[in-house]
Amino acid sequence: MLRFAVLLMLSTTTVSGAIAKDQSDAKIARPKLFEEVVSCRAIQDSAARLKCYDTQVSLLDEAQRSEKIILTDRAAIKEARKGLFGFNIPKIKIFGSDDANEVKEIEAVIASASFGGSGRWTIELEDGARWQQIETESVNRDPKPGMKAKIRKAALGSYFVNIAGQPAIRMRRIN
Repeated sequence: MLRFAVLLMLSTTTVSGAIAKDQSDAKIARPKLFEEVVSCRAIQDSAARLKCYDTQVSLLDEAQRSEKIILTDRAAIKEARKGLFGFNIPKIKIFGSDDANEVKEIEAVIASASFGGSGRWTIELEDGARWQQIETESVNRDPKPGMKAKIRKAALGSYFVNIAGQPAIRMRRIN
């Protein structure tokens, strides 16, 4: 019994350490150019500090203009996540590490809809995203351009899509 308790404690410590390491690795590394701007704060002499800021900000500005460094904000990240909604992509640090900003559902407008020979609907949204029905459940009203679609995550990589307030059908993103 004592041996089991020691093994449990060791495995818990190992797992906790691995989780802590994964969480610390999830932070986004700041670009060197940004770090060099920040390091100017440590200079005591005002004239030297100002010269450092002027030089480093100029280099940072040039890097941004030549797209060697990309500046964005949370709104742009959220918009990018929204555009990728429905794709099974790994967590990428460029989208931040904040799961609170994860998109769990979207609302969009249907641009076109077609009914395939397999008895399933394919809809294209105004942003170009294409979704295909994965079960043969019928819909009350056929999807038409201009109708609103509410899409939210379901189980096993599928999504529930409510078209014009109808009961949800299971779909997956295909483009």
